[in-house]
Amino acid sequence: MTEQSFPAMSGSLVEPQPAVVAPKFWRRTAPMLTAAALVAGLFGGVTGAVIASPDSTPTTSSVSAQTIANTSTLDWSAVASDVLPSVVQVNVGNGLGSGVILSADGKILTNNHVVASSGGQVTVKFNDGRELPATVVNTDPASDLAVLQVSGASGLTPVKWADSGSVKVGDAVMAIGSPSGLQGTVTTGIVSALDRKVTVPGETRRASSVSYQAIQTDASINPGNSGGALVNAAGELIGINSAIYSPASSSGEAGSVGIGFAIPSNTAKQIVDQLS
Repeated sequence: MTEQSFPAMSGSLVEPQPAVVAPKFWRRTAPMLTAAALVAGLFGGVTGAVIASPDSTPTTSSVSAQTIANTSTLDWSAVASDVLPSVVQVNVGNGLGSGVILSADGKILTNNHVVASSGGQVTVKFNDGRELPATVVNTDPASDLAVLQVSGASGLTPVKWADSGSVKVGDAVMAIGSPSGLQGTVTTGIVSALDRKVTVPGETRRASSVSYQAIQTDASINPGNSGGALVNAAGELIGINSAIYSPASSSGEAGSVGIGFAIPSNTAKQIVDQLS
C-alpha cells in the first residue's frame, strides 16, 4: 500500500520540484456565509478560484490491480435519504463544520478543529431545520476528533457504523455535510486510496500538527465538510471527512480537486469510546 506524507510546515507533497508551486493541505472548516454572499457567488462568478499547477513527480511504487465498483447501478437517492437525518451542521461563531449523530439523545461526533476555537459557543442544526445549543464533552487534538452533547435533544437517528477495515480501493462512497453552509449536500465518488499518511499543520503557530492514516476519496469535499460523514453504498459510516489536498489560489483559499481525506471509522469509534 502506498503512502504519501504531507509535511506540517509547508503542506507540500514529498520531494516537490523547485520549478512548481507547492500545493497545500487544507482543513475543511468554512466561514459562515450570508445570503448576500451566496447570491454573489452564484451570479457574480467564482472568485478566488483555484488555479491548478503541475504536481511534483510521484514516487514510483507498485500498485496491485483493483476492481472498481460500478456506481451507476447504485440508488444514491435512497442512501442519502437514510443518512441525511444522521448528519448535522455544527455552527461555531462565524464558522461552521459538520458532524454525525452518535446517540438518540444528541451525542455528536465532529472534528476537533471545528470546535477548537469555539469558546464554548456551539449550536447544532439538524436536517429537519431545528437548531439547538451544544456543549463540547471532550476533545482529542491528536486524532482531530471531538464529541459534543446537544441540549434538549431526543429521538434522533444515530449513524450506522461500518468496519473501515473491510473498505477496498474502488468502493463507492458518498460524502455528506455542509460545504460553505449548504447543509445536506451530498457528493459521490470512490475510495481512491487507503492508509494514506497525512499530516495537517496546526490551526495556529502554537498548535501541534495532526497525523493519521486516512481513507482517500475523490468525492467532492470542500470547506464546511469537516466532521461530516463518508458512507458506503449501504449508508454506513466508513470515515469522518476531515481535510483536502488542493493547490491554493492567490487568496489563500482552496477548493476540491478530487483528493479528500477521511479519518477511518474504526479509528473514530475507538476515540469516541475514550471521549464519551
